[in-house]
Amino acid sequence: MVALSPTDQTDTLTHWLTLTQTPGVGLASIHRLLDSFADAGEILQAPSEQLRRCGLDLPAIQALRQPDPATIERDLAWSARDDNRIITCRDATYPPLLLEIPDPPPLLYVHGNIEVLRKMQLAMVGSRNPTPGGLRTATDFAEHLSRAGLVITSGLALGIDAASHTGALQADQPTIAVMGTGLDRVYPASHRQLAHRIAEQGALVSEFPIGTQPRPENFPRRNRIISGLSLGILVVEAAQRSGSLISARCAAEQGREVFAIPGSIHNPLARGCHILIRQGAKLVETAQDIVDELGALALAGTLQEVSDSDKDTDDTPKLDPEYARLLDAIGYDPVPVDVLVETCGLTPAEVSSMLLQLELRGFVASSPGGLYNRLK
Repeated sequence: MVALSPTDQTDTLTHWLTLTQTPGVGLASIHRLLDSFADAGEILQAPSEQLRRCGLDLPAIQALRQPDPATIERDLAWSARDDNRIITCRDATYPPLLLEIPDPPPLLYVHGNIEVLRKMQLAMVGSRNPTPGGLRTATDFAEHLSRAGLVITSGLALGIDAASHTGALQADQPTIAVMGTGLDRVYPASHRQLAHRIAEQGALVSEFPIGTQPRPENFPRRNRIISGLSLGILVVEAAQRSGSLISARCAAEQGREVFAIPGSIHNPLARGCHILIRQGAKLVETAQDIVDELGALALAGTLQEVSDSDKDTDDTPKLDPEYARLLDAIGYDPVPVDVLVETCGLTPAEVSSMLLQLELRGFVASSPGGLYNRLK
């Protein structure tokens, strides 16, 4: 293959940016055109009649002939900076799994290490408002699965997404954040530092041009990329109408494995996972369950068994008898303080003081409404 000069590469990318940023030329139209032409440059040079036969109407063809140079220059300037790349679906560095989905993004904007896009990935998604136990579960699973050889891919959202990225970073492993905005902005803004850490060890990815604001319609599109990059998807906590169920359905339609972690029947954030399990998602209790399910890859030596130090262990706390009795009374389902007072035969003041100590030591977590649940 003849290497392209920098000028040729810029010209080629300009053609792709023109195609993808033309009003009236959507994703389906672009893929129809790419089925008929070798690349974006050939599409731009094609006669109008040939473009009409591919489904473009006259306004779209006219827009294709008159691109907006300012938006194209903005993307080109961004791609010229260190650690920034824009890759096309015809590029050798494009993730092969993503090419298999019905509607792969024609362009991917990447900030960070582009090589991680071709590694084996597991998507992790869940509630934006998880329980403390859900956050801990997501962080632990991500940390353990990263050490087993999987790159954790998620969406940089609040809650389970952020915990999943954090778990991978705690393992000193790369992680990938697929974003619903242009890569010149971070949404939510509170995750700016997290995004910086992800880019240092992994990559930030988007299909949206530089300058794209966070809009509601962007995020379902973003979700198909999260699952499309991955071997499977793990749902940690999700309500009955959670967007995570959409991501899981998208993964199933793409032929990916769907995993779900069950929870308490009293936890509304477990109901989405229970729905998925009833629909055929694989119930998992440990990180090793996922590694075992992806056994063909493990046998090939690519995935590693989770080490003994990473497996779930007996975390039975060593506590004074009164604290141990209170902890046993709490259990893993949320319980109000007055029930604990009645069960343990302690005063409300004693129970409140002991709960504070248990929470500070990481044994219990408080929930809205004055409820407490056990973590370990």
